[in-house]
Amino acid sequence: MRALLLAIPLLLANASDPDTIPAPVRAMLDAAFASGNESEVATIVKYARGASPEHAETINKLAADWRSERRRNNERRIREAGLFDLMKGRAELGGYRTTGNTNNVGLSAVVELRREGLEWRHKLRVQGDYQESLGIVTRERYMASYEPNWKFDERAYVYGSALYENDRFLGFNNRFSLSAGAGYSAIKKPRLRLDLELGPAFRHTAFTNGKVESYPAARGSVDFDWKMTPGISLRQNASAYVQDSSSTVTSKSALVARLIGPLSAQLSYTLQYESKPQPGRDTTDTTSRAALVVDF
Repeated sequence: MRALLLAIPLLLANASDPDTIPAPVRAMLDAAFASGNESEVATIVKYARGASPEHAETINKLAADWRSERRRNNERRIREAGLFDLMKGRAELGGYRTTGNTNNVGLSAVVELRREGLEWRHKLRVQGDYQESLGIVTRERYMASYEPNWKFDERAYVYGSALYENDRFLGFNNRFSLSAGAGYSAIKKPRLRLDLELGPAFRHTAFTNGKVESYPAARGSVDFDWKMTPGISLRQNASAYVQDSSSTVTSKSALVARLIGPLSAQLSYTLQYESKPQPGRDTTDTTSRAALVVDF
């Protein structure tokens, strides 16, 4: 790449037709376009314009045409894709076991699926946590969520959310939460993303003491993803259900480091706060995890 950039002035000096891009420069542009690498194309176009300002307009048009064609091809590929062709996912698996003076076991598993279309985005998440100490279960939590998004703008969208939870150690056997509202991608860059959501909700909770509650609520969420380096990412997901009877705030912070291929290592910290827990239970539950992550 550096050798090609240094050669541009020499190549242009040998060009005799001011109305036509010199063949060697056009060849370099075509090679950059063929690579499909946006950053490489931008670099070649930048230095070609600087070295040959009389051809800048033509070079800009070639680059704009390439980007437009690339966008059209991508949209065509998405429209013609099957149900599972655009599906991406990740699976987390963490756990531990100790023997000797203590006999403990703990397991945590998460599966996430995401399908990104031109107008619709679908997100599915399933999670299970289990912990046993000296033969006694000390943690058992199961969760499943589904969220469809309809994107009516480059950044704005309408979301739906369905959440099921089972956590008797937090005081409920079953809890269903439904919500719909507005979402906005406040930051939308290749390496940085921030999505915000807000809307009304409805929650139905069956407590371990036999009590059942059904109340309207408000829901808000923050989804932050920062790719700090090619191999290290920081993720922050938080959501809150606010209602008169009992409000809930959940948050997960994760640092992900790529190991090899689709395999990564993850350190995470999860917090769940219940404003009015059942008698004898704490308001805040936290979990620190180390897990292996596979992207697929």
